[in-house]
Amino acid sequence: MEYDVDNIFAKILRKEVPCIKVYEDDHALAFDDINPQAPIHVLVIPKGAYVSMEDFTASASDMEIVTFFRAVGKTARQIGLSTAGYRILANTGDNGMQEVQHLHVHILGGRKMGPMVSI
Repeated sequence: MEYDVDNIFAKILRKEVPCIKVYEDDHALAFDDINPQAPIHVLVIPKGAYVSMEDFTASASDMEIVTFFRAVGKTARQIGLSTAGYRILANTGDNGMQEVQHLHVHILGGRKMGPMVSI
């Protein structure tokens, strides 16, 4: 799938759409999810134009991959989830129910999360 430069996260990165920023560095941006599924629900996105985890792990540089995952960890610590625990989730593609075609990792916490998948 080709990257859509007009997806909502690209617009957030260009500051065309506001967000409630939680963390930012040279390679990643973390912000509150507008439709939270847990008491704490933050999204972390790379600043590069990557459609999904599949695209990111196949195309990004080692430095981008390392700094992105460090940003996920830094964000979780910054929002106070490291002691009690949290869930990270990245939906990829149609079967993974990815809604926005820009890689994003959900950090969910503030309560016990329950089962991973309902069958």
